[in-house]
Amino acid sequence: MENRMIISPSPHIHSGDSIPRNMYGVLTALIPAFLASLYFFGAGALIVTAVSVASCVLCEFLIQKYLFRKEMTIPDGSAILTGVLLAMNLPSNLPVWIIVIGAFVAIGIGKMTFGGLGNNPFNPALVGRVVLLLSFPVQMTSWPVPKAWNTAYLDAETGATPLEAVKHHLGDMPDVMDFLLGHIGGSMGEVSAVALLTGFAFLLIRKIITWHIPASILVTVFAFTGILYLTAPGAYASPAIHLLSGGLLLGAIFMATDYVTSPMTKGGMLVYGAGIGIITVVIRVYGAYPEGVSFAILIMNAFTPLINIYMKPGRFGKTKKMKS
Repeated sequence: MENRMIISPSPHIHSGDSIPRNMYGVLTALIPAFLASLYFFGAGALIVTAVSVASCVLCEFLIQKYLFRKEMTIPDGSAILTGVLLAMNLPSNLPVWIIVIGAFVAIGIGKMTFGGLGNNPFNPALVGRVVLLLSFPVQMTSWPVPKAWNTAYLDAETGATPLEAVKHHLGDMPDVMDFLLGHIGGSMGEVSAVALLTGFAFLLIRKIITWHIPASILVTVFAFTGILYLTAPGAYASPAIHLLSGGLLLGAIFMATDYVTSPMTKGGMLVYGAGIGIITVVIRVYGAYPEGVSFAILIMNAFTPLINIYMKPGRFGKTKKMKS
């Protein structure tokens, strides 16, 4: 057989990275947080997650089959990941019909309206979460009290989250161990700092994400809340409470790092993360909501194209001119 020269477009060498690998890698990293939510919220966590994932997959299937009429992308895992992340941002006692609305908003509006994966300017799961928060504020802020192997769903006992307690001066805070292990009120993905940090370590080891965005968010929040706490300890919560409560860890690790909606360069990632941290603190301390991570990430998603313009990477192979 004669040798033939095959000409193909770049890239000619790649690392073996792929969309399915990254999507299922993030899903794997979410397993500790999901298991923690099952332990503390039981049946509610399972129902909310199952309905969210099924609704996201169904919505993407219907849009691709009957509107786009293109090859299905469901096997790449992105719809499943959106469903899990949306569930992690919801109370474990949320009615099924509200979850379905959130899932269809996340996929239908947050993702497929812009052309599907790779084209969406905003994180789809957060789009669904924020729309639900603005549309159903009572249901979205009725947080079940965590109980080991809880079997209740819609009739679960509810209570205030640590951030709500800080905002409205409702009483004593849980101790650090409660924050770390997850014995605090909140959404399914807020309950255990240890579980979230375990997932973070997995993502770093597998090189699915880098440290730049999570670190810049957490350092910024720590710095600004630390300044406030030092100036008036009685009026503001400590930096530790801000770091370990609410959706900060979940957002910083699993949603702000979304490839499509975050900057390309390391410098851009640091600016992007610092912006999320600042906006989060401003909303938490001075805004009407006790939590601001979702809004902060979506706002900075809108600035990502601008950051990419002014902090773009250099062309491959280009060398700097030597000064004479």
